[in-house]
Amino acid sequence: MVGVVSDDVFDDPSGTREEILAATYQALVEHGYADLTIERIGDELEKSQSLIYHHYDGKDDLVLSCLEFMLERFEATMAEDELDDPRDRLERVVDWMLAPELDSEHRQFFATTLELRARANYDSAYRDHFTRSDRTFDRRIATIVREGIEQGEFRECDPEAVASTLMTLLTGALFRRSSVDDTEWLEGVREEVDAYLEQCVYATDE
Repeated sequence: MVGVVSDDVFDDPSGTREEILAATYQALVEHGYADLTIERIGDELEKSQSLIYHHYDGKDDLVLSCLEFMLERFEATMAEDELDDPRDRLERVVDWMLAPELDSEHRQFFATTLELRARANYDSAYRDHFTRSDRTFDRRIATIVREGIEQGEFRECDPEAVASTLMTLLTGALFRRSSVDDTEWLEGVREEVDAYLEQCVYATDE
């Protein structure tokens, strides 16, 4: 899941549209949504602002297109996941979302995502995006759990319920860490998530 919130997605933009989306991402990370302007995106792009307007209608069109592009890249990356063991794949999700340390770029991106999610309360376009995004992550985790059950690595459980539970816990942790200074609470949350997985998801050796 790292790829969905990483500038690695934009390491090698293909064509003008992807260059504009890469510039939008960088400007979002640097300035946040409230202070994001077409001019600042143009500064990152180092090309004329008129080029941006040629391809996109405005700020929200750019931001939503950027989020959709990142989500599509995430889906493509997950389809190429090289880890075979379901437990390893699930642990990687938890490791990433509850990482004790985040670099400044990812921390700022999570803060910006929190800002954008707030817009979903009254903007249907953002609500539609985050609904699709959450469903994508839920489906991914549910697929991992389902494969774990089929391979005998996980106990019989409801994959969709496990996915919803994990995503609610992990997303809440991401947004809490983006709005407070301390992260001491993360260790306790990780212990509880691990306990949930051991008691409700992972198969025992017995």
